[in-house]
Amino acid sequence: MIRRLGELWGTSFPAFWLLLAACVYFAIMAARLTVIDVRHHLLPNRIVFPSYAIAGVLLLGAAIAVAVSVGSSGNPSGGSAVNAPDGGASFLGVPALGIVAGGAVLWLFYFVLRLVYPPGMGFGDVKLAGVLGLYLGYLGWAHVFAGTFAAFLFGGLWSLGVLAARRGTLKSSIPFGPFMLAGAAAAMLALPA
Repeated sequence: MIRRLGELWGTSFPAFWLLLAACVYFAIMAARLTVIDVRHHLLPNRIVFPSYAIAGVLLLGAAIAVAVSVGSSGNPSGGSAVNAPDGGASFLGVPALGIVAGGAVLWLFYFVLRLVYPPGMGFGDVKLAGVLGLYLGYLGWAHVFAGTFAAFLFGGLWSLGVLAARRGTLKSSIPFGPFMLAGAAAAMLALPA
């Protein structure tokens, strides 16, 4: 995400500011949800549901601004359009559709996990997955997969630590939202955009 911001700084100022606002919102949302989920094992709808609209508008706006700036720079095979970022959010060749597809795929994946074993995951995690999918989908499918993998890796390592320290059992519940947020953040920061 940092690299994407750097690319946008030189090519599309509106996209840069929209993506920066989306990142700031993500950080605030992640901090609030982490504290609430750790304390109460709850991901409140009053935070998660508006996040769909806020993240969606900011990320879609950034992707559209990139498409407009590349389109208005003239010939895509010459000039500054060669170095312009692709927006990272295309699916089936349609710009910005990757954002929506990422959110839908991640929501569906977590929903299936919830259906298969309901005690293993709360529905708040399913709802949060869609929001995280929007962010990760903006960057591409590799980020969607890496963020999901990292969430389960971090959650699994934490669980092993809890078991090793004898602070819990196999039946103990842990708040998974913080690990989902950490996995998404790790994928956004660690993987090149």
